[in-house]
Amino acid sequence: MWPMRNWLREKLVLKADSSSGAPPGEESYAFGSTKYFLLCGLGGVTSCGSTHTLITPLDLIKCRLQVDRTKYQSLSNGFRVTIAEEGVLGLTRGWLPTFLGYSTQGLFKFGLYEFFKVYYAKLIGDDNAFEYRTWLYLTSSASAEFFADIGLAPMEAVKVRIQTSPDFTTSMSKAMGVMMREDGVGVFYKGLVPLWFRQIPYTMMKFTSFEKTLELLYRYVVPKPRTQCTKAEQLLVTFAAGYIAGIFCAVVSHPADTVVSKLNQQKGSTAAEIVKKVGFVGLWSGLGPRIIMIGTLTALQWFIYDAFKVFMKMPRPPPVAGEKRKH
Repeated sequence: MWPMRNWLREKLVLKADSSSGAPPGEESYAFGSTKYFLLCGLGGVTSCGSTHTLITPLDLIKCRLQVDRTKYQSLSNGFRVTIAEEGVLGLTRGWLPTFLGYSTQGLFKFGLYEFFKVYYAKLIGDDNAFEYRTWLYLTSSASAEFFADIGLAPMEAVKVRIQTSPDFTTSMSKAMGVMMREDGVGVFYKGLVPLWFRQIPYTMMKFTSFEKTLELLYRYVVPKPRTQCTKAEQLLVTFAAGYIAGIFCAVVSHPADTVVSKLNQQKGSTAAEIVKKVGFVGLWSGLGPRIIMIGTLTALQWFIYDAFKVFMKMPRPPPVAGEKRKH
């Protein structure tokens, strides 16, 4: 039995995600401080806002496949039809609410994940936190996403309405005004519960599968310990783990994503009515494009988030959990 308390505090509490940061003594902020968590949130803004905005064209076609499969028959067909009818700029519809919504979500998703991971670890004690670290990842990510979606919901509603209604205004402010006049303020949170059903499982899978995949890659695939890898090599492993995690995320959250898209397109519909109408098979429309989108998105997000911590000289983590057990 190793000295669990001190080792765990290095392994798990002092950053279990094994991101590459600054060497000891060069950290820009003390681990676990308010400034540290705020900086993690800023990293989330950078990674989520930029990546979601970057893939706006793919997201637009994915949404249209979900709500009108007759007109948009496939990913390539969706691009052709959209460009033919709206021009190349038509692929950028909804980019502003996408950027604002997912930047807000990233702030809370990453910042609160880091906070809850430390908070829950202290609640249950070091031994339990290490032994049940998978559950720690799951509960921390679920807690963070609950709050993150409250910030995301209004912009998600506006984004989907703009993207799935070609004749609708492309102006975010005008869209919000029209939606409020038609359905009141509640329209911006009509999709919150389905959003929770989509995003909470997605984020639980995103963070937990990333953490565990990272452990496995360093244990069985990478030919040398993480401590001997350069920062560039560590970031490459981060990207690979992120893409693998993204594939799982897409599958887990896709049915709820379809419901959210249709809810924000069809006025007066409920989630239950939409599920009954589209059926089980219909809930999986657009899964292929979403796997490509979410896999790339998740990999880029982890890469950018990790690179942000390197750039900001945030606390460098020790080797991944389990590495000492091999010795």
